[in-house]
Amino acid sequence: MKKLLNTVYVTTRGASLRKDGENLVVEADGVERGRVPLHMLASVVLFGGIYVSPALMQACAAAGITFVLLDRIGRFQARIEGPVTGNVLLRRAQYRASDLPDEIVRSIVLGKVSNQRAVLMRSLRDYGAEMSDTARTGLTAATQRMAHILRRVSRGADSLDILRGAEGEAAALYFGVFNHLIRSPDAEFRFIGRSRRPPLDPTNALLSFLYTLLTHDCRSAAESVGLDPAVGFLHRDRPGRPGLALDLMEELRPVLADRLVLSLINRRQLRARDFETQDSGAVFLTDEARKTVLTAWQERKKQERRHPFLEETAPLGLVPYLQAQLLARHLRGDLDAYPPWFWK
Repeated sequence: MKKLLNTVYVTTRGASLRKDGENLVVEADGVERGRVPLHMLASVVLFGGIYVSPALMQACAAAGITFVLLDRIGRFQARIEGPVTGNVLLRRAQYRASDLPDEIVRSIVLGKVSNQRAVLMRSLRDYGAEMSDTARTGLTAATQRMAHILRRVSRGADSLDILRGAEGEAAALYFGVFNHLIRSPDAEFRFIGRSRRPPLDPTNALLSFLYTLLTHDCRSAAESVGLDPAVGFLHRDRPGRPGLALDLMEELRPVLADRLVLSLINRRQLRARDFETQDSGAVFLTDEARKTVLTAWQERKKQERRHPFLEETAPLGLVPYLQAQLLARHLRGDLDAYPPWFWK
């Protein structure tokens, strides 16, 4: 069991969760492994087959504590929650804005592309002297093109389709040079492009796993301020897809997820042996490696950064909640525009 802020992650196969007074208790092999007061929780994330007592589930539903069920390899399966108490006026404003989302999408794209570019520039600054000429040239060209995209998007004259196209172009540039950021000696970590559902190499397996965790946090953040996590702006509506959670994730994943992937690989905290390949070709983390990633994820979320708009320092784990609050304030008319989160 791992706890960060108000989320508990349970990864041990065969573990069980029960209610004891006003506490959540985690047991494995008949031994108590953790105990957390219910009033300190907002969500519980379970990996694989884990038993939850009916009394605990009922108490959590009444207290507004959400259960998120993932399979053993981190794929989303279900979400269990009590009544949703979102602000109806805020949600109506959200639905109206989703019909004309251009300016919100512009902010999201500016935040995402800027943070992707910052990741590339940080690697050039820190490790450029160790890179090959090909790598340096490729990264430099990508950052220059992304700067051009940012200037074009910030001018404010583009349509929604053009904004989405700019986001897609920047993503292609970013992942096109992502392999130059990997310094592990393990050839298995070579990155040739994004693969999803399923991931086909260890690097993509790591990216997908962390994106799943970040999506959960962003969905919880949206719901915490009364927004509908299914109705986004950049992402088109699709049944079963949390479009707004994916929107909030876009500007955060280069820093929270992608840099953590690079850190785990380049510091050799994970090696090729920490992944397993199924007959279908899908690649996933082993159980022990998943625990390593979760521990690193929690530590990453504890790191503090100064919020460029609020001008206050906050843990990275709270940034999705801060951004959801800023979006809600914009939709209510308190802010003229949605301020994206820029990493510096």
